[in-house]
Amino acid sequence: MHITIDYTPAIRQTAGIGRYTRNLVSALAEADRENQYTLFCAGANPELSGLPANFSVRSSRVPERLLNIGWHKLSLPFGAEHLAGPSDIFHSPDFTLPPLRAARGVVTIHDLSFMRLPECADPGLRAHLLSSAPRAVAAAHRVLADSMHTRDDLIELLGVDADKISVVHAGVEARFRPVRDLAHLERVRAQYDLPELFILFVGTIEPRKNLSRLISAYAAMRRQTALPHQLILCGAKGWLCDDIYRQVHDEGLGEDVKFPGFIADQDLPALYTLADLFVFPSLYEGFGLPPLEAMACGTAVVAGNNSSLPEVLGSAALLVDAGDTDAITEAMATALGNASLRVRLADMGRAQAARFSWESAAQQLLRAYELVGH
Repeated sequence: MHITIDYTPAIRQTAGIGRYTRNLVSALAEADRENQYTLFCAGANPELSGLPANFSVRSSRVPERLLNIGWHKLSLPFGAEHLAGPSDIFHSPDFTLPPLRAARGVVTIHDLSFMRLPECADPGLRAHLLSSAPRAVAAAHRVLADSMHTRDDLIELLGVDADKISVVHAGVEARFRPVRDLAHLERVRAQYDLPELFILFVGTIEPRKNLSRLISAYAAMRRQTALPHQLILCGAKGWLCDDIYRQVHDEGLGEDVKFPGFIADQDLPALYTLADLFVFPSLYEGFGLPPLEAMACGTAVVAGNNSSLPEVLGSAALLVDAGDTDAITEAMATALGNASLRVRLADMGRAQAARFSWESAAQQLLRAYELVGH
């Protein structure tokens, strides 16, 4: 088969879907030397090295924004093949699917948080996805979901036939493992001004991540215990983040809560390794990669018991009701106050994280492509 993958998110987005697309394509390039692949890049002409002979890159001078307006707002009928070239399958890894003339469409829907938690979604993005995502899943020959939970949401909320959906889990890169290089650990500690003892969160600073309750839970833990740990909230600023920053001041937490901002990919394993506890009380996740990466680095995890998180984290994390501030406080205090529990969670966490690799994700994807091609 000849398969075109829209590689634009991998070029435009540093984290999230961009990293997902880069890792999946990289694993696919290792796993499949039989099918022909075209990586389509809108408005960019990247130099991608190390690709096998069955992979090629095709770029378009038309910017991604103009293509999105033409395809998804104006419903212009020209097919993606005009820009990407002909193929048997066209795979879009980012919720939407352009018009196709002959190729069979595959679309990845990472989550339906914009429907489950509309109050936590950026209004403009939510309006775009409410319009384009249902059209994409209706037009697609195959719909890919990051988890069984997202698969179930697709069936319930968008009426997608279960036989049309394939689950392609995300994976943990091999570089996520405990960092033993003390000089490297200290360099990362100094670079991000990290304290000796800290609780860590990694993700976009936005309401869906439930950071308001986490901050309140942390403030209560500091009042109720003698634990000296600071709270480090890492990630880029998202929608409605100002209230989160303001809350730290209002709670009188001062220097006890820090926001280092976006963390470079290469520094994440050391960051996870340095943390005493990783806390991820998100209200909804289509997969939930950060807590799994923390587990791979040997860090104990507290996370919400909702959406895909129990499916991905299993029994290797302390799962709590993300809507219960007291439960988050208790779980953090319990984990930090019990070193043997943290060791046990770390051992279980590494085993759990090992179940999710990009190599297995590539095999799941290939099976989905084969279903489309036959």
